[in-house]
Parts: sequence; structure tokens; C-alpha cells
Amino acid sequence: MRRISKLTRVAVGVASLGLVATACGGTSGDSGDSDSKDRGIAIAYDIGGKGDQSFNDAAYAGLTKAKDQFGYQTADIEPTEGETSADKEQRLVSLARQGYNPVIGVGFVYGPAMKAAAAKYPDTTFGIVDAVVEGKNVASLVFAEEQASYLAGVAAAKATKSNTVGFVGGVDIPLIHKFEAGYKQGVEDTKPEVKVLSQYLTQTAEEGGFSSPDKGKAAAEGQIEKKADVLYAAAGLSGQGVIEAAAKAKVWAIGVDSDQYKQAALAPYKNYILTSALKDVGGAVYTLAKSVKDGKPLTGTQTFDLKVNGVGLSEANPEYAKIPGLKAAVDKAKEGITDGSIKVKTE
Repeated sequence: MRRISKLTRVAVGVASLGLVATACGGTSGDSGDSDSKDRGIAIAYDIGGKGDQSFNDAAYAGLTKAKDQFGYQTADIEPTEGETSADKEQRLVSLARQGYNPVIGVGFVYGPAMKAAAAKYPDTTFGIVDAVVEGKNVASLVFAEEQASYLAGVAAAKATKSNTVGFVGGVDIPLIHKFEAGYKQGVEDTKPEVKVLSQYLTQTAEEGGFSSPDKGKAAAEGQIEKKADVLYAAAGLSGQGVIEAAAKAKVWAIGVDSDQYKQAALAPYKNYILTSALKDVGGAVYTLAKSVKDGKPLTGTQTFDLKVNGVGLSEANPEYAKIPGLKAAVDKAKEGITDGSIKVKTE
């Protein structure tokens, strides 16, 4: 039976997303067998890889924190174009064979590979972000993305002047539907007359929905032509194109996963990044690594929500506090979500 648990506040906090993603740390792991046990933490990246200024970089921040605090050796491995589930499984198996513990797959695409690899290495703790995988030695690290997106919707409704806002999803899948559902509900609950334009870039991840800034830029330009003046993207690396288009048009963008206002690669556009819907992937990665080090490895489904600061909304841009009523409305929404008076939809 899968053990369902809520992660405690101890090692989790949106603040961990503030770790600089370019800090020194992981490199590709060595090939071949190793007699080393519990060598350290290893992560295998999702589509887009390190440098996406978002989802993968947040995972790398957690790895870096674990390396710095525990003196761990680390490995972080990039995906390859057109790879199969068997390729992913081999990557995870290779890391476990080398003695890395835990071994973490960043993204739902690692689901089948994680299940197979974990069965082959029952003494290694595996972690998967954004999916639930059954296994006695697997921790499924999942998030209440809809809650952070609801807050983003509240902010968008308060910031819009045209009463039209946009949502750009990377791939048309249930995970990204959670972002869209929360965002739309937050907008509607705050200002019902605001129209939300939605667009998905691709039907499958293999088509580049999470890794094509040009696709994101084109979608954003289309929404801006329809008068959208706040654009929220849940699209991984493709979201950089949305942010670029918003900045060029001098309208607001809302970042995702990491605090994109603080990302060095996005500095030319930062004045137009109103806020970011935060998802503490870094905190999840670090917490799993700490649990292994403490000899009490987490397994089962670990849920990161607003109550444990596993999701949230950035206030880094000074303009955030200057928009009339925005901060107060977001704070009120946070209260409602955490006390249960606001139930956020996932579809």
C-alpha cells in the first residue's frame, strides 16, 4: 500500500527557490560500476535541461544546497533529443549503480523508467517530481500547482487594464491543466469580467512544448494582439519566449516554478515580470536528500502545497506592491486557500 504523507515545514520553503541556479555543483556522473555506497545525490533532468530558468533549474538549486550542506558528491544528467523510456531507465540505473542515493527524475516523463529502475535497486531511494510512482523505495514529489496559479490569477486580475489576460501552456496534459484551472479561477473570483485567453503549444512533450521559446513567443504575440496585457506561462523553457514577447510589448508577464524576476538570463526582461507562481522543486529535492542522509528516507506521495510553503507567489518585483489592491487581494486568497474556505479546482 502506498503511504501518503504531508511534508512537514522543517525543510521546505519557497525561499529555497532563491538559490542561485548557476552555483557550482553537479556535473555529469562517471560511467561504470562503483563500490561507493550513498555517494551523494543525483538528478536526471526533464525536457529543456539545466538552464531553463524555471523547473529544472529549481531542481538543480536543491541539489546544490544538499551538496553544500552535506558535502555530497553530485551528478546531474541532461536528457537527449528523441530518447525513449528505456534510455531514461538506463540513466537512472547507471546512477544507482554508481552509488548515488537518492536518484531523482525531474518530471513526469520519468514515470515508467523510475518504476523499473527502483525495482532493480531496492536499497536505493528514488524520487520523481510531478508524478506518482508505486514502489517501496520511491518518493513521489507532487505539488499543488493550482494553488500558486490561483494566486497568479488574482494578481493578473488586479494588474490588467484591458480586462484581457492570457495563459500559455507548454503541453496539453493534465499536469498543465492544473495551472490553467487555478489561474482561471483566481481571475474569475477576483474580477469576473476579465477574459482569459488560453493556448497550448503542443499536444505532446516530444513536439517541443516545454523546450521551444520561439513557440512561446509566437503564442504570446497572438494573445497580445487580442489585447491581453498580463500573460502567464506554464511552459518550461518555452516560457522564456512568452516573457520576451511581453517585455517587447510592455505588458506584464507572470513567471513559473522559479522566481523568474531573479534569473540572470531573464534580466533584460525583469521589469515586465510582475511575479512568479513558485513551485519549490528545489526544496523537495533537498528534503529528500536530507531524509536519506538522516537514515529516514521519505517514500510514498509527498505533497507540497501552500500550507507547507511548497508553492507560493513571488513579491520580488517592487512594482508588485505598487498596484492598487494587488497584495491585499493575494494575501486574502492565501488565507482562504490555507483555511479551506477557497477550494481551488484542478480541472
